[in-house]
Amino acid sequence: MDLQLAGQGALVTGSSSGIGATIAETLADEGCNVLVHGRSAGAAAAVAERVAARGVRAEVVLGDLTEPGVAEQVALTARDFGAHILVNNAGPFAEHDWDSSQPSDWRAAFEGNVLPTVRVSQTLLPSLRAHGWGRVITIGSRAVRTPLPNMVTYSAAKAAVVNMTTSLARHLAGTGVTANCVSPGVIVTPSMYRMFEERAAAGGNEGAGRDEADIVAEYAPNPSGRLGRPQDIAAAVAYLASPLADYVNGIELRVDGGITGTP
Repeated sequence: MDLQLAGQGALVTGSSSGIGATIAETLADEGCNVLVHGRSAGAAAAVAERVAARGVRAEVVLGDLTEPGVAEQVALTARDFGAHILVNNAGPFAEHDWDSSQPSDWRAAFEGNVLPTVRVSQTLLPSLRAHGWGRVITIGSRAVRTPLPNMVTYSAAKAAVVNMTTSLARHLAGTGVTANCVSPGVIVTPSMYRMFEERAAAGGNEGAGRDEADIVAEYAPNPSGRLGRPQDIAAAVAYLASPLADYVNGIELRVDGGITGTP
C-alpha cells in the first residue's frame, strides 16, 4: 500500500538506535526525508547512512533534549529541514518502585519523557500550522494502562505523554495537524535484553534472560504469544504519519499484542 508519504520530511527524536532507528528507516522506505536525532554522532550517522540508502535525503541533528535550549534548537533544525512530521520517540526508562524511588527519580522521568516532547512540539508547531498539514506522533507505553510496579516513575511520565497528546489534538483543531500516540508493549531491543539479563544476574541466574518464550510467559503474557518487534511500532507510526490517517486524531494506539487487559 502506498502511504502517500513520498517527499515529506520527518524528525524522529531518539532515532540513533532501537525503535527510533527502525521508525526512521520505515519512513524512509515510504519516501520520507528523515532528520535523524541522537546524542552519539557515530550512531546517528550510521542510521542516516541506512536512511539515505533508501534514496531519500537524510541529515543528522545531535543533542541531549534535557539540556536547556537543545530541544528548541533541534526543532528549529527540523523546521529548516522541512519536517512536517514529528515523531517524539526519545524518552529514557528506569526501574524504580514506590519504596526505592526518590524525588530526583520522578523529576528525571518527567524531564526525560515529558518536557522534551513539549519543547520540541511547541517550537515546531508554528511551521506545521503555517503549512496547513502536519503530524505529531508521540511514543507512549503499555504501562500507561497497566502501570508497572517496578517502573512507577516511567509509567507516570508516559501517562502524561498520552494525556497531553489528546489535549494537543484538541488544541490543533482545524489546522490540518493531527496528534496521536503509539503505545508499545514489550519490544525486543538490545536495551530490553540487557534489562532482563541484569535482572537474571541479580537473582543468581547468570546467562538467563534472553529466551523469548520465557520472557513472554513470565513477564509479558499476551494473546499474540510473542514479544513485539521495532517494526511493529514503526508500521503504526508510518500509518499515523500518512495522509491516509487524516481522520485519526487524538488517539492512543496500543501496539502490545493484546497484553493490556489480559489477566
